[in-house]
Amino acid sequence: MSPPHDHQHCIDTAIETAASLCAEQGMRFTPIRRRVLALVWGGHQPVGAYGILDALKAAYPCAAPPTVYRALDFLIGLGLIHRIESMNAYVGCTHPAERHSGQFLICSQCRAAVELDDPNIAQAVRRGAQRMGFEARHQMIEITGLCPDCRDAQQMRGCTRLPNACRFRS
Repeated sequence: MSPPHDHQHCIDTAIETAASLCAEQGMRFTPIRRRVLALVWGGHQPVGAYGILDALKAAYPCAAPPTVYRALDFLIGLGLIHRIESMNAYVGCTHPAERHSGQFLICSQCRAAVELDDPNIAQAVRRGAQRMGFEARHQMIEITGLCPDCRDAQQMRGCTRLPNACRFRS
C-alpha cells in the first residue's frame, strides 16, 4: 500500500505557483479562480466542471456554470491545469512553469490520474506526424490501465482503496 499523501501540500503548492505566475504576467488570481484551482487539486482524480460547481456553491451560492468554465479556461490558459478529454474532467498540472505535452496514466478502476510528461513520447508523436505531413499543434495522450494500488488490490481480489487516495508517485 502507498503511504498517506498530503493533498493540502499539493493544493498549497499549486496556489503559490498560480499566484506567482499571475503576478509575473499581470493577471488577476481572483478568489473564485483560487478556489477552482484548489478544487481541481483536491485529489488526484480528474474532476468534472459540475462537480467543481457543486463544491464552489458552498462558498459562492450564486456560482453558475459559466463562472466555473471561465475559471477553468483561465487556469488552462496559464498551464495550471489540464483537461482530460475522454473523461470531460480536469486535473492539476505538475509542471505549470514548463511548456510540455501531456501524457496521462488514468486508472480505469479508481479514476486516479497522473501526468507522465515524457519528452521522448512527445518527440515520437511529432516525428510520426511530420512523416505523414501533419502539423501537430497540441498533444494530449491518455493511457488507461490500473494504478499500482488497484492492480495490487485486484490481484488480492478486490480494490479497497478510497476514491481520493493517491496511487501514483512521480
